[in-house]
Amino acid sequence: MLLGINGAAIALAAAGAAKLWLLALLLVAVGLSFAAERVLPYEPDWNTSQGDAGRDAAHSVVNETLILASVAVIPMLAAIVPAADLWPAAWPFLAQVLVAVLIADLGITLVHFASHKIGALWRFHAVHHSVKRFYGLNGLMKHPLHQTLEMTAGVAPLLLIGLPVQVASVLALAVAVQLLLQHSNADYRVGPLKHVLALNEGHRFHHLKWAGIGDVNFGLFTLFWDHLLRTYSYDKARRFTSEVLGMAAKPDYPSAYLAQLTEPFKASGACHHTSDQGDQTQQVPARS
Repeated sequence: MLLGINGAAIALAAAGAAKLWLLALLLVAVGLSFAAERVLPYEPDWNTSQGDAGRDAAHSVVNETLILASVAVIPMLAAIVPAADLWPAAWPFLAQVLVAVLIADLGITLVHFASHKIGALWRFHAVHHSVKRFYGLNGLMKHPLHQTLEMTAGVAPLLLIGLPVQVASVLALAVAVQLLLQHSNADYRVGPLKHVLALNEGHRFHHLKWAGIGDVNFGLFTLFWDHLLRTYSYDKARRFTSEVLGMAAKPDYPSAYLAQLTEPFKASGACHHTSDQGDQTQQVPARS
């Protein structure tokens, strides 16, 4: 998926193919994700719905539609937003996509990091951390307002330097593929690259339910920025189960789709202090 789906997208976009290929490749990626999770599951129980399948599907459809729609409005934004002529249009198309990925990765990572530090942002990001099983669709289980904020932070700098629509199309698909890979229940390994690429081996640590301990590995595409922020974490001895996922500070977070959309606007939307650190030896305050 990382090389094949994204590689096909780059080849098709460079050749000027119609935008329908974007949706077709997305459907192939989703199918491959579910197939891999069933052929080689990290945790077999995570392949079974816990009453959350419909909710996760709703989140995925809404948020993926937002991502794809953002590509459609780029020509309109380009017409009304002054953009510096700084885009490296003469570079090979692959190099242009890599530049877009790295810049978007920085913006999205910084908003993600801030969402664990600023209470108003955490209220919306908490939806994503309420999951109790780790599988592909978790990547798109986000409050749409938070999803929009992250994507704006990732794409706005690119628009200001003249991001071409074809590159934006590949980036939109790459984000969706990355979210599937990053939250996949497939027990795949990438060797030493796990310290560089933000895939599921490292991202599981981000979903540990204890604040402070789970405030690590924020990157979407890479872990470059986590190494610089000193938020990178990995322990090969750690084994993940549903008991260590979620939010210790708010284990009763609403599970229904509409309830999750409205929860950030309620007084109960914030998490409160808890001393429940399970089997952890490091005592840290709960997210707030």
